[in-house]
Amino acid sequence: MNDLLILSIVVIIYLLLTGYVGYVAWRRTKTADDYMVAGRETHPFVMALSYGATFISTAAIVGFGGTAGVYGMGLLWLTFLNILVGIFIAFVFFGKRTRKMGHNLGALTFPEFLSKRFDSRFIQYFSGLVIFFGMTLYASVVLIGMARFAETTLSIDYNIALVVLAVIVALYVIFGGIRGVMYTDALQGTIMFVGMFILLVATYWMLGGVTDANQALTNLVNVVPAKATAAATATGFTGWTSMPALGSPFWWTLVSTLILGVGIGVLSQPQLVVRFMTVKSNRELNRAVLVGGIFILLMTGTAFIVGALSNVYFFETAGKLAMQVVNGNADSIIPAFITAAMPLWFAYLFMITLLSAAMSTLSAQIHTQGTALGRDIYETLTNKAGGYASVYIARLGIAIAMVIAVIMGFILPTNIIAVGTSMWFSITAAAFLSMYVFALFWKGCTKAGAISGLVVGTLISLFWLVFEYKKSAEALGIAKALTGKAVLTTALPWPTVDPIVIALPIALVVTVVVSLLTRKLSKEHMDKCFEGV
Repeated sequence: MNDLLILSIVVIIYLLLTGYVGYVAWRRTKTADDYMVAGRETHPFVMALSYGATFISTAAIVGFGGTAGVYGMGLLWLTFLNILVGIFIAFVFFGKRTRKMGHNLGALTFPEFLSKRFDSRFIQYFSGLVIFFGMTLYASVVLIGMARFAETTLSIDYNIALVVLAVIVALYVIFGGIRGVMYTDALQGTIMFVGMFILLVATYWMLGGVTDANQALTNLVNVVPAKATAAATATGFTGWTSMPALGSPFWWTLVSTLILGVGIGVLSQPQLVVRFMTVKSNRELNRAVLVGGIFILLMTGTAFIVGALSNVYFFETAGKLAMQVVNGNADSIIPAFITAAMPLWFAYLFMITLLSAAMSTLSAQIHTQGTALGRDIYETLTNKAGGYASVYIARLGIAIAMVIAVIMGFILPTNIIAVGTSMWFSITAAAFLSMYVFALFWKGCTKAGAISGLVVGTLISLFWLVFEYKKSAEALGIAKALTGKAVLTTALPWPTVDPIVIALPIALVVTVVVSLLTRKLSKEHMDKCFEGV
């Protein structure tokens, strides 16, 4: 049986399973509540796997895995933050309050939750606009991650892979709503877990075991070409098993963008927050913590470890570092490693793993974008609550969002996956996190305070991405076109400081100051919000 036939059979079986699960979800989707929050009756195992599979995408496995090939195992601090903040704090402290308060207010989306908490229609449609347009960048890099793997490992044309994946995901999300998303997430999360576990064990076994492999990676800094070592050292690089020099460009990018940007920004991800509103009690959230924590540990830990260790494999087999093998495109490191180091059968299994990662995250993204357009923008601006029209507009929004993501997948530059993911996480943290935290924990936060933090955080983060942060400013080219300079401020460390470090603290301060100076919400409204919280 030839390789193409084996691959075709594996993919067809996977797509049939996904299609069946999506069909079951479609049969159980009858109302707007079903479409938006799965009727608030999701099983904790399904919820935890859906949350984890949505969180961990091809951006994490391919993009951040490849980035670990550049920055080394210091990126494992992101795994630590993902579990501490993204799972434990998110579920135990944020999730329980979000679930109860969302139920009290009858909220079906994250912007609607914030809007009803602060009694502001502006918050709902402004947040919806940020999500609908901003999340497209994140969706596009997830698509790119899968398409790059298909191109590098399976010799499938990048453009064809991009379009086919987009069409498959769009279909089951459009018809199945969030039930379709979460049910397929659980299936895809299970496949991802198995695939990544095999990859971790196989990599360490191939390189002589945990101790020998890690020691070889540590020693590699002494044997790489002198020119490459000198260039890396000048930016703060100290080795693949140690942190960069404190305050260096390498350190700022690793810590502020990759670790803090995603590690903290996870709390304000709309597609993750809405999962808290799909369970019926706090008990489900407690039970989901362990499953979610183990899942995130294996997914991110494996990607970052394998990405860093790929340098050992390529140096031993080709005499080159990973970035030299892939001609400077970090997005291709993981696919190149799988192609070179693993047997063909594993490449097929890993393709299904990545397909699962891409589809689970992408489906949640475009569902969130669709509901942002239908529920948060259309209903709010037209003052037409509920009904089939909003679901129809949501489905139309899903199609539009996917088309935009595909177009961006064609035009975005190389090395964009990890940076694009971090950009979106930084935008959401700056825009939503201060308002979200105070919505749950501070009754003194006012409507004016929440709006001020939302607008100021959004504008400052966008300004910093366009004009100050070098990686995004160079990719966008707007600062160069308007001012003739790639960034406005060239003195270090500012071009390497992520927007979250600047915009989030300012948004927090603005929210507090304005809240202290403006009129509080009524006692009746606050009692309704915090009943049973």
